[in-house]
Amino acid sequence: MALEGKALSAHVPTVRKTGDECFTVGDETLPVDLLSFWQWSTSDLLGNTMRGCLAEYIVAMALGITSEVRNDWEAYDLKFKDWKIEVKASGYLQSWPQKRLSRPVFSIRRARSWDPVTGRMTDEAYRQSDLYVFCLHHHKDKATVNPLDLAQWTYYILPTACLDRTPRFKDASSISLSALTTLNPSTVSFNDLGQSVKDMMSRARIA
Repeated sequence: MALEGKALSAHVPTVRKTGDECFTVGDETLPVDLLSFWQWSTSDLLGNTMRGCLAEYIVAMALGITSEVRNDWEAYDLKFKDWKIEVKASGYLQSWPQKRLSRPVFSIRRARSWDPVTGRMTDEAYRQSDLYVFCLHHHKDKATVNPLDLAQWTYYILPTACLDRTPRFKDASSISLSALTTLNPSTVSFNDLGQSVKDMMSRARIA
């Protein structure tokens, strides 16, 4: 392989930033830091994109695994010990004007796995995780909405195998809140989220 090819095939690890890093133009340091970019780009926590990222961080907080960095290309959202966890978020409110509350729906689609180190994609599409945590931002009042208030969320924990063995959801790409509740997920508040995930992992190992 040519030198250029070897350089391009190398994996570039993500280094955790502090927010104090400044933009530069060559050797010139500008008076604008990375925190300013974060504030500009990710302040809308009600939007569907950032709400999903926020939900992942909330679950990571509950499990005490926020010291790492988010891997946007991994086949699952979080890894706790040897368990792979998929985190999905939905809610009733949006930041834009609404005529009615949104209908909560969560993605459960199967996907091919991409290895960010090797750059290779698996041939088969399937659900990559061992466990799903569905995070519902259940708050319905725009005057008091605050996604950072973890009491405004409800968390539903479900083994991935439960979806895979249920004919209705085996090949489904999404699931509504009402349909999710028919599977009897563990339904908890934030204070019980971390322990409930650990308990479900323990029960699965015993089974």
